[in-house]
Amino acid sequence: MITKVSNFFLFISYLLFSVIKCEKPNIVIILADDLGYNDVSFHGSSEIPTPNLDALCYNGVILNRFYTTPLCTPSRSSLMTGKYSTKLGMNHYVIPSDEPWGLPLNEKIIPEYFKEAGYKTALIGKWHLGFFKKSYTPLMRGFDYHYGYLGPYIGYYDHSLIMLDRNYSRGFDMRNNFEVENVRGKYATDVFTDEAVNLIKRHNTSDPLFLLLSHLAPHAGNEDKPLEASEEVINKFAYIKNEQRRTLAAMINIMDDGIGRVVEALNEKGIMNNTIIMFLSDNGGPTFGIHSTEASNSPLRGQKGSVWEGGTRVPACIYSPLIKNKNRVTNEFMYITDILPTMAAAANISITNNIDGINQFETISNSKITERKDILYNIESVFGFSAIMSNGFKLVNGSENMKYSGWFGSSGDYAATSLEEYFQNIINSITYKNLPMIDIDIVKKMREESKTVCDNSISTTKCNPIQAPCLFDIINDPCEKDNLAEIYPDKVKMLIEKLNIEIQLMVPTIRVKSDPLCDPKLHNWTWTWWRQDDDQSANVNKEDDDFSSRTTLIFVICFIFIIIQFFIFFIKCKKNSENFTIFRLQ
Repeated sequence: MITKVSNFFLFISYLLFSVIKCEKPNIVIILADDLGYNDVSFHGSSEIPTPNLDALCYNGVILNRFYTTPLCTPSRSSLMTGKYSTKLGMNHYVIPSDEPWGLPLNEKIIPEYFKEAGYKTALIGKWHLGFFKKSYTPLMRGFDYHYGYLGPYIGYYDHSLIMLDRNYSRGFDMRNNFEVENVRGKYATDVFTDEAVNLIKRHNTSDPLFLLLSHLAPHAGNEDKPLEASEEVINKFAYIKNEQRRTLAAMINIMDDGIGRVVEALNEKGIMNNTIIMFLSDNGGPTFGIHSTEASNSPLRGQKGSVWEGGTRVPACIYSPLIKNKNRVTNEFMYITDILPTMAAAANISITNNIDGINQFETISNSKITERKDILYNIESVFGFSAIMSNGFKLVNGSENMKYSGWFGSSGDYAATSLEEYFQNIINSITYKNLPMIDIDIVKKMREESKTVCDNSISTTKCNPIQAPCLFDIINDPCEKDNLAEIYPDKVKMLIEKLNIEIQLMVPTIRVKSDPLCDPKLHNWTWTWWRQDDDQSANVNKEDDDFSSRTTLIFVICFIFIIIQFFIFFIKCKKNSENFTIFRLQ
């Protein structure tokens, strides 16, 4: 009986929403992994050129104060839900492939919102939000399609994962939906770009597209071979003396080429005029330590894994013809939780859940002052450190042995490339050839505004957050050099009070110990779900009885509800059609 009711509801919904449908924008989010703040050339360094990404950003809006959490899993959980990771139990560390936990199933996530609104939803690349049970995997959580891997990283060519510090076999981790996909020998970044391009080509444009292209790059691969790229590409960066950083540059270069190909595919498909493309990294780059890549977050302090700016302030930009005020840099504060409500607003999707994200679409499109005044970097309840910002003043409390508290990485200074040469590289990029032309004056202006410069007149004052909280004015001191805690004790007190409020709102950290039943040798040498989902069959009627009065009532209520929703949807479409028309005329 429940099946009949469900089918009836879906059928009526399909008929009604097929009659009239707002033209919703396609959404493409390109998520880099562990990309350093200083490892993109639109921030001013020419050491690692990213001409395709730069052309995309200069045509749109550079989000110059975009923040994430310090690590992958917490950031991705916040992107998916619009909530602080502290309210999800996802604030401590990441999910290793052998641990049986994941993003709670009761949380509604971004593909579910968009799928309900008629979007075709796809994830290409990395998931890393749990897969110990099948119910935690992408296809069970709102994605219509997944091509990629489930765990934290894989080898760039063999697509396997091995945990050298644990007694498990090397396991393969690459899938096309639920099926294992054997494309060994092909470079992972190219594999994901190819699949994104093919997906766009075969997409039925009668439905809007939500695509999350979640790259492996430039995250390190397996510990026995962390940095990989073809020698041909590596040799393009012979001027970089550090061998690891030279390979990192090649890895970023390949990803950058892929960005150009995705832009080209959207343009050739004829849907660019109704598409929003966002680019960001999930956290800062790791200069040293576990999974280090010689990334640079210079001149920012800290790196991946820390709540300093270098671990949390990331490269980000957004492009769309729907944006009115383009070709500019915004320094308004934005946080990774804001992606869900911002993209939902652009698509006229209502978010009914209580979230921490803020709709930033008007800030991006019309230069409106942001409503975001506070940022919760993280509360690391296990390692004992936290950070919070309000109106430009940032409190850093505690540290993991101060190991990530310095200023690390290459400065990125490479004077061999002039502005004219840099601009010519952009002109030669695939992205530039598929977007409106921009002149060198716009590039020069935006690149200069995107640079973060440390004020050398500010002396570095003592800060040991293990002993006492430190306070920084990150607007005037983005490099976190001058500890102002003794000068502004009232601001320290205010921020501690805000932090304590967030501590009260936290849920217990979920992390669960390793389960040896995960071992790939037990699962045909693959990483896969190894625990069974709870049997829900007892909750389903085994027989389909004749219509009862109760069932008839359900039909009537559902039908009335659909009719009401239809008229509400009709009014919203009519109201918003003018706005989207105006955007397209700009």
